[in-house]
Amino acid sequence: MKHYLGIELGSTRIKAVAINETFAPVSSGDYTWKSSFKNGVWTYPLEDAWTGLKAAIAGIKDRDGIAVMGISAMMHGLLAFDRDWKLLTPFRTWQNTMTAEAAEKLTACFGFNIPQRWSVAHLYQAVLNGEPFVPEIAHITTLAGYIHFMLTGVNAVGIGEASGMFPIDSETLTYDEEMLRKFEALTADQPWNIRQVLPGVLLAGQDAGKLTEQGAALLDGLLPAGIPFAPAEGDAGTGMTATNAVAPRTGNVSAGTSIFSMVVLEKPLKKVYPEIDLVTTPTGKAVAMVHCNNCTSDMNAWAGILQETAELFGGEVDTGTLYTKLYQKSLEGDPDCGGIITYNYLAGEGVTHLDGGRPMVVRRPDSRFTLANFLRSQLYATMATLKIGMDILVEEGVAIDSMTGHGGLFKTPVVGQKYMAAACGASVTCMETAGEGGPYGMALLAAYMDRREESLEEFLSRDVFASAKSTTLHPEQADMEGFNRYLAAFKAGLAAEKAALETI
Repeated sequence: MKHYLGIELGSTRIKAVAINETFAPVSSGDYTWKSSFKNGVWTYPLEDAWTGLKAAIAGIKDRDGIAVMGISAMMHGLLAFDRDWKLLTPFRTWQNTMTAEAAEKLTACFGFNIPQRWSVAHLYQAVLNGEPFVPEIAHITTLAGYIHFMLTGVNAVGIGEASGMFPIDSETLTYDEEMLRKFEALTADQPWNIRQVLPGVLLAGQDAGKLTEQGAALLDGLLPAGIPFAPAEGDAGTGMTATNAVAPRTGNVSAGTSIFSMVVLEKPLKKVYPEIDLVTTPTGKAVAMVHCNNCTSDMNAWAGILQETAELFGGEVDTGTLYTKLYQKSLEGDPDCGGIITYNYLAGEGVTHLDGGRPMVVRRPDSRFTLANFLRSQLYATMATLKIGMDILVEEGVAIDSMTGHGGLFKTPVVGQKYMAAACGASVTCMETAGEGGPYGMALLAAYMDRREESLEEFLSRDVFASAKSTTLHPEQADMEGFNRYLAAFKAGLAAEKAALETI
């Protein structure tokens, strides 16, 4: 039986998932890593990427039976190389909020929102800063694009990944020609041209090369040379695929270290919003994306403190049980968290216009400060900023027939799903594979390479998800009212978060 392998280099884990011909996960492997803040830049050493990649692949069984594979990773950021593919400056990740000037100027020039995370914003900021490596640039790409190139020799990425580097034209299915010309004019004094330094653009199902002998050697022979590759995609595209949310009027929420919603549009938005990114599905359809840099990291930090506390009294609890118990305990909290407000901002947030973060828990003297309310506030905070951005789409009249959740926030049954339904005021569906998230989606895109006679939408709806096990939770009135009270206090208190950023 054929297997299809999807690998995703996420913010906290590098994970590999193999699926069979019925699209069920059959084996997986993972590696834990984290970014570091060095010289004012959030980064990861690329050596760690290769260490983690090999550790994740080592967990896959029957590796000789892999028919197609694909690489995905956290989107955005900048990897800049010279003509010999020597890294010119440490990897700049999506977490960085140091490109405000470039993002603002490009948005004004293009008439199209360019978020700080995007590769072109990082590139142009380096130009504006006069950074010494800029004249040597021959290639820029993303983490997924870099790994894909090293394994296959093909310098191209999937269109969804490309749409987080430079704006895409959903009619021509490549980089927007008018905006390319405008960027050429802005960088006319550089020895390179944006058209040459960007990677190529591929659609889901197109040939993206094969594992070369050199690539197999980089993996210490864990995989045989010759395996075909699907186009490298970003975590947004794999999230849409993993949740069957690639058709117009469908949407999904991916929640882990960061949180973002993706809604496939029927028509363009009326205005340009700095809070809304316009990206694409893996086949190039226009998508409105609300991306928030902060989600579960602060909750993870508090879980670590609580685990330490348990160990202080001789308790032993494994991490999975710890999270399950804490999430379930939050269900006992008040619908508005008893007046406890959490700001989970380790990094800045474009949606709330903050260039940095200071995690805070704030409460009035008369708040009900219980463990359940504290935990519920932590979990509400993971989606509060997302809700602020989603409200813009509501005002635009964007229609959403279904919302699907996936990622670590939804791994504990019911809890994250229940709160997200309250936040969105809409039903939220989680599939049995919700905890697998992006690498599962990448494995499906690899499987689609064998099914190119049908559209990706048809492949997912008819072949993959027609009989998928899922649960749907509808919003409860008390939860919606409680979340709205929480959100009102959250928005009102953003001034305190801003003051903390300026003074601490």
